[in-house]
Amino acid sequence: MPDVKVRFAPSPTGHMHIGNTRTALFNWLLARKLGGRFMLRIDDTDRERSRAEYEQSLREVLTWLGLTWEEEARQSARMARYDEVVARLKAEGRVYACYETAEELEVMRKRLLSRGLPPIYDRSALKLTAEEIAAYEKEGRRPHYRFKLSPGLIEWDDMVRGPVHYDAANLADPVIIRADGSYLYHLPSVIDDADFGITHIIRGEDHVTNTAAQIQMFEALGAPVPSFAHLPLLTGKEGKLSKRLGSLGVRELRAEGTEAMAICSFLAKLGTSEAIEPFYDLDSLAQSLDLSRLGRSQPKFDEAELKLFNTRFVRSLPFARVKDRVNCDEAFWNAVRGNLETVAGIAEWEKICHQKLKPVIEDKALTDSAAGLLPPEPWDETTYNSWVEALKTATDRRGKALFHPLRKAITAAETGPELKVLLPLIGRCRVCNRLKGLEA
Repeated sequence: MPDVKVRFAPSPTGHMHIGNTRTALFNWLLARKLGGRFMLRIDDTDRERSRAEYEQSLREVLTWLGLTWEEEARQSARMARYDEVVARLKAEGRVYACYETAEELEVMRKRLLSRGLPPIYDRSALKLTAEEIAAYEKEGRRPHYRFKLSPGLIEWDDMVRGPVHYDAANLADPVIIRADGSYLYHLPSVIDDADFGITHIIRGEDHVTNTAAQIQMFEALGAPVPSFAHLPLLTGKEGKLSKRLGSLGVRELRAEGTEAMAICSFLAKLGTSEAIEPFYDLDSLAQSLDLSRLGRSQPKFDEAELKLFNTRFVRSLPFARVKDRVNCDEAFWNAVRGNLETVAGIAEWEKICHQKLKPVIEDKALTDSAAGLLPPEPWDETTYNSWVEALKTATDRRGKALFHPLRKAITAAETGPELKVLLPLIGRCRVCNRLKGLEA
């Protein structure tokens, strides 16, 4: 389907977090699977909250994750186009001015709720006389504008939710322009999607009602209506919507050593009927995408589970996937990866095994005995235990009094990787020299 085109449309009012990363990922995967294009659209109509540093951060995270884009646009550069469309819709009676203040609208809303009615705007602005409008404007009121919904059933076949329908009579005419003249999300998004030929839109299920109104906007523009998919929102491990999911930063996860493909693999399968397994490239992950496997219930996201999965991911990584990031050969990587939590963690192993260290000798009698009892090579992971058992017999040392001086002599550190794994990697000559207090 070469005509497929999707978009990710973040507002640069904060850093990328798990929620919008998931949205970007699903859009990118769908485009790749269907042979389409992925567009980045910066929704920066909120002039007060939009920041250049947030936009730069968004771009950096998308690039790090591998979610590259073929085309981009920004809404702040398209105001003239929005004004043009609004002028036409005003002339056609689909956009109309309203003069109620926020306080008056709140009173209306509470009155309707008290009567057991849905808080739907009553379109009283359409009944204003020219004299009433003039009086409002004389007192300094500036209108906000609403899109007028047409009566009838609004239906679509959602790629996740299945058949969806709304009666327009149960929906309020959405506000599209604030009293200060700034645009809200609804109409500019539709104009952009129509102008740029967006064919599929994947977003959170909190947009379902917006979609109903926006379908009528597409129709009012005479534009094709895209296919929609609404993802169930993530919840916290406690089962409630978690504010933290709206702020858990991908930049922080990256800094902690979480792998980009671990994040993508985890988010792509969370909430589906499929097992969460490591994928090492986005193309393979895209080919596995099946929106029909997404459940309707809200999936639980647990940061601790992501970190555990990341450890599993790192330990399964083939050397070819890390060779440009580590200072070791394939044999060394394969020997130690089962003990890593992050790829960066291999630096500690490389230092201990391959670089000269100044050993710390706390118990010379013990380390001298240890050097003398070192078995001949070849060594493997059983060497350490047999060596220690011999030391126990020869020195009558046990516990910390035995293990701590050995670690300080061999690694010059209080803690670190297991010595049973380290010994074969360091080698007998270097271990012997360190036990004797020689820099090696």
